[in-house]
Amino acid sequence: MAEIPSEFHDLFEKKTFAHVTTMMPDGDPHVTPVWIDYDRDANRLLVNTERGRRKERNVASDPTIAASMIDPENPYRFLSVTGEVTEITTDGAREHIDELTRRYMGEDDYPNPIQTERVILRIRPDELLTSD
Repeated sequence: MAEIPSEFHDLFEKKTFAHVTTMMPDGDPHVTPVWIDYDRDANRLLVNTERGRRKERNVASDPTIAASMIDPENPYRFLSVTGEVTEITTDGAREHIDELTRRYMGEDDYPNPIQTERVILRIRPDELLTSD
């Protein structure tokens, strides 16, 4: 397991978008831009999504995942993580999407209708690639 270097923790405090890659049932990659977060205490990347979305269905059958993000203030500074989804949980997911909404949109509540329920993909980083 790899730890996110402290000099990259600021990426999870900014409006940093990540591109997350999951594996389709036929083995093809599926890439989606997402809001990204980091649980420093547990060393887990967090992706909040809705139950039944393609990325959630993909990691339920194959937990392999990768995320790549670029510093919104410096496009030559990046963090790329390859790892595994260790948990798909609804615990705190609704509150978490509102927290992300405050960071990314400056609004208090997630504005989009929730069709099913929110879930958090908790990602263990196994390999890192950074620009520094």
